[in-house]
Formats: sequence, C-alpha cells, structure tokens
Amino acid sequence: MNDNIQSDKKELPFYTKSQLALRNGQDRPEVWCAYKNLIYDVSSSRLWLKGKHYQHWAGQDLTKELEDDAPHNENVFDKFEVVGMLKEN
Repeated sequence: MNDNIQSDKKELPFYTKSQLALRNGQDRPEVWCAYKNLIYDVSSSRLWLKGKHYQHWAGQDLTKELEDDAPHNENVFDKFEVVGMLKEN
C-alpha cells in the first residue's frame, strides 16, 4: 500500500456501502469504487465513463471481482485519489 495512504488513513472519512453506491456515475457525477476497504475516485478516467468499466460497475466494492478475474493488479488504483474508507457493516 502507498505510504501516503497508510499515514493518512486515520483522517479519511468512512462511507457505507449505500453511500458508495450513490457514487456510481449515474446518480451523482462522482465515480467511486472500493478496493480492499479504500474508496478511490475514478471520475477522471475515461475508462470509467458513465460508471462502467468493462463488466465492472462503479459505486461498489470491487475487491472480490478484481481478485477473481481482472487482468491487472491492485496497482491500477495508484493513480487515483483515495477519498475515503469503506465502513464495515
């Protein structure tokens, strides 16, 4: 994990899965997704236009999906801003 993210984790706001779901690129302009409990703002990526990237949808926790079938690793999120942490139920 990026050292800056590790040191800033204490200051990040928490969001529920319901709050994350609203940032799907359709209900609101933000396009966010979660990976390993961190929430990333992928709004700037042309690959996430309208909240969809191939078979993946924004506004969700993508941890399981990326571990199962993504052609890339978690470093794909390094270029995106971490905007929060996913709150456990």
